[in-house]
Amino acid sequence: MTQPSTSRGRARTAGAQLNLAGGIREFARSTPAATALVDGDRRMTFAELGDRSDRVAALLADTGSGAGGRVAVLLGNRLEYVEIAAGAAKAGAVLVPLDPRGTAAEHAALIDRSGASGLVADAAFEADVPDAAEDLPLVLRLGAGSWGRPYERALAASRAADPRADVGETDPFCVQYTSGTTGRPKGALLTHRSRVLTMFGCAVDYGLGPGRRTAAVAPMAHGAGFCFAYAGPFLGGTTSMMRRWDPEELLRMIERDRLQTVFLVPTHAHALRRVMEQAPRRHDLSSLETMYFDAAALPVPLKEWVIDAFPGVGVHELYGSTEAGIVTNLRPPDALRKAGTVGHPWWMTEVALLAPDGREAGPGEPGELFSRSPFTMLGYLDDPGATAEAVRPDGFLTSGDVAVRDDEGFIAIVDRTKDVIVSGGSNIYPREIENVLAGCDGVAEAAVVGLPDEKWGEVPGAFVVPRPGRDLDFAALEAAVRAVLAPYKAPKVWRAVDALPRNTGGKILKRVLREIYGGPR
Repeated sequence: MTQPSTSRGRARTAGAQLNLAGGIREFARSTPAATALVDGDRRMTFAELGDRSDRVAALLADTGSGAGGRVAVLLGNRLEYVEIAAGAAKAGAVLVPLDPRGTAAEHAALIDRSGASGLVADAAFEADVPDAAEDLPLVLRLGAGSWGRPYERALAASRAADPRADVGETDPFCVQYTSGTTGRPKGALLTHRSRVLTMFGCAVDYGLGPGRRTAAVAPMAHGAGFCFAYAGPFLGGTTSMMRRWDPEELLRMIERDRLQTVFLVPTHAHALRRVMEQAPRRHDLSSLETMYFDAAALPVPLKEWVIDAFPGVGVHELYGSTEAGIVTNLRPPDALRKAGTVGHPWWMTEVALLAPDGREAGPGEPGELFSRSPFTMLGYLDDPGATAEAVRPDGFLTSGDVAVRDDEGFIAIVDRTKDVIVSGGSNIYPREIENVLAGCDGVAEAAVVGLPDEKWGEVPGAFVVPRPGRDLDFAALEAAVRAVLAPYKAPKVWRAVDALPRNTGGKILKRVLREIYGGPR
């Protein structure tokens, strides 16, 4: 397989190329006075966004970080993220998003591995800016500090001129490092075409578009968080920035900014439920039309609560990954009827469920999920081995998940292939146990992992977070599992925990549970 790179000069088809700068350019001309971004008390029009992203682009081009260069970004959710991304697209630069919750050592490793020649960082994360950044040709600082070049001063001195770099739609827009739930993060090369088509799909399914209002709630340093936040102004709408996750603040934002559509992860839904049940306060949520969830399975009882707590709001549950983009979507008409599934393949996406012998799995039969679409990554940067493991020669990408398809074609994720528990030669899928526990009284959430056992090889261990003010009755929980599932699937180890370890994308880090509790029994 050809080694993915950020090289340019691929064969082009006739016509204009899809580019992440496209929508920003278009609406700066057609609706210059409309609001593109809201960040607390700050508001930015499309004309201002166009001008400032031009200055970012010219600055990158003039300092050697333009066409084909890579620029690391260490920012939280703030409006500058959008203008920097748009400026990079105009200049043909490739973004390297850094997780604000990462350490200086982690950031140094990713800057080095990505080959980034520039860094734009918020002074709030000064402690996490690696010393090696001093050697980069371009370092820009947002906020007070003595390191780097002040961002606003650099923009004021830059030319307000769009370089209009020659960028192909299959050229990479960013090197998005994976969340690393199972090991060392890998740099997925995501193209302009992938991101642009995803945003247009969002317009159709999730109600984004000209004049529409959404919010950046999930971290923009992550693939989905960035894409769904950037889609607001890219499609002519407005995105309100949530600097720090706060469920009460989100409810206030919906009311204040009249948000119509919002992307969340299940962790957000859990927090909203706690706030709205413990200290109910009436907010005017009548503007909200669409909620869409990703990053992890939405337990059926939690989904039922969301639909009940936000009446009249269309709830989508989608499934995807950094590497594949959105793969499936469960749309509102089937949200309850097919709860527990993730719907059908999304726009322009082919899905294959393959049994261990390589044949297509039949209805109800587990199979490893593969997909291919225009959203699929080019491959992993400088890692041909990992790319070959993930992507077959026919372009189908493995998700690392086991899934089943019912008679109507609805797909349900059974579990991660790496999380399947092999106990006494039998496969146990943790997610089906977790789904039972999610509906039990007093349970806020639960995770089941395989723990080593001398007799069986592995046995299921359940880690349960109680709902506030409730005590857990493990005997009752075990009885509930045994009433639905075969006895050998019942957890042999039970523990109450205050919280489940998660990465910043909201995914549960099961390997951390195994590391902490996986000692000899």
